Amino acid sequence: MKQSTIKDSISVSGVGLHTGRNVTLTFKPADANHGYRFQRIDLPEQPIIPADVKLVFSTNRGTTLKSGEAQVSTVEHVLSALTGLGIDNVLLEIDGPEMPIMNGTSMPFVEVLEKVGRVELNVERDYFEITEPISYKDEVTGTELLALPSDHFEVTTMIDFNSTVLGPQFAALNDLSEYVSEIAPCRTFVFLHELEKLLDLGLVKGGDLDNAIVIADRRMDQDELDSLAKKMGKPSIKIETEGVLNTVKLHFPNEPARHKLLDVIGDLSLIGKPIKGKIVATKPGHTANIEFAKILKKQLLEKRKLMGIPKYDPDKEPILDVNGIMEILPHRYPFLMLDKVIELSDTHIVGVKNITMNEGLFQGHFPNNPVFPGVLQIEALAQTGGILALHAMPDKGNWDTYFLKIDNTKFKAKVMPGDTLVLKMELLEPIRRGIVHMQGTAYVGNKIVSEGELTAQVVRRTKESPAGE
Repeated sequence: MKQSTIKDSISVSGVGLHTGRNVTLTFKPADANHGYRFQRIDLPEQPIIPADVKLVFSTNRGTTLKSGEAQVSTVEHVLSALTGLGIDNVLLEIDGPEMPIMNGTSMPFVEVLEKVGRVELNVERDYFEITEPISYKDEVTGTELLALPSDHFEVTTMIDFNSTVLGPQFAALNDLSEYVSEIAPCRTFVFLHELEKLLDLGLVKGGDLDNAIVIADRRMDQDELDSLAKKMGKPSIKIETEGVLNTVKLHFPNEPARHKLLDVIGDLSLIGKPIKGKIVATKPGHTANIEFAKILKKQLLEKRKLMGIPKYDPDKEPILDVNGIMEILPHRYPFLMLDKVIELSDTHIVGVKNITMNEGLFQGHFPNNPVFPGVLQIEALAQTGGILALHAMPDKGNWDTYFLKIDNTKFKAKVMPGDTLVLKMELLEPIRRGIVHMQGTAYVGNKIVSEGELTAQVVRRTKESPAGE
């Protein structure tokens, strides 16, 4: 199946659940492999926040993402809508710190996205296929999430709050084709005792009895109901026969369980790939969803590294030999850490570094125990990434790349003289404003020896500037 985006831009406006602030959210088409990204157009520099589980800042009453000083809250409903509709790539421009709550469901987002339409892109969709059980359990709360093999995406949820009003409930989504009719219309819910505390703390300023189901878990006399109605900006409220405090009827008898399923879909989209597997969630919540998403993302990255081991054939003509490399990179002896390039595309590169005992560093690292330093493995990856960033630039040889940061670096095995270091660099996001964010993996044979996330900046070379990384 091909990746997809939307045909044109479209906007929706509303208030944030907790801030009560009016915001406008604009969905914009995006290229393949862009994924979901939020852009705070109300802030200086208009920062972009990728929908990535590693950027989750808070799970208190919703899922909040933060990158630098910019953050965006309550992202789960809109992400659920995009996933439910099978839309892979969208830029979401927002002029405030929180997604609009709308009616407490994902349906308003579904409706505008269906109105504008979906279009296929000329790149295959890359699934995270569950091939063995993956689980998470919180022993204190009893929350458990489990991913099982399946040939398509399906989700089952069970909730139990030990409430006499809201008993145990089950919900199931057997196929994404059922999402719009069975899951999207289901509203968020809150217990009365939680609502009163939130109102007293000045939160849920955008809350309304039309965008949330309130479960009346204790008796209330009319004076209390009138006081709560005043806080909620309602002329009057009452308790329905099933203990639901509201002015509207439930859409489904198990609407709370279905909404929890909606949230699970939104939160798990933060792994960055569509899932092919069955998710079973018992008593899920945002905190547990995100912890499980982190486990899935880790498994995804490990699987991708092992499945994507480059095949090095020394008899095959390289894309770039060392002379071609030196036309692009400024590095020279004794600090050129790349001998050839054997694969090169717009999004990835594979290079080769042959380790020999003749390298001067082995005089001191270490006598009688030669080990190629981990820091130089990262340097070799960086130089390989430099070719990826610079090979298509005009004015070849007049650009450099400089390290901005290195994250999540691990060294897993020693590299010795006689080893052939195969260096793979993959773009984690499109290059923007000269910023290059890459995942690097170094192999010897079929074994990963080092890895890390590298971020660099492309800068035009001047006569005064030193050589880049």
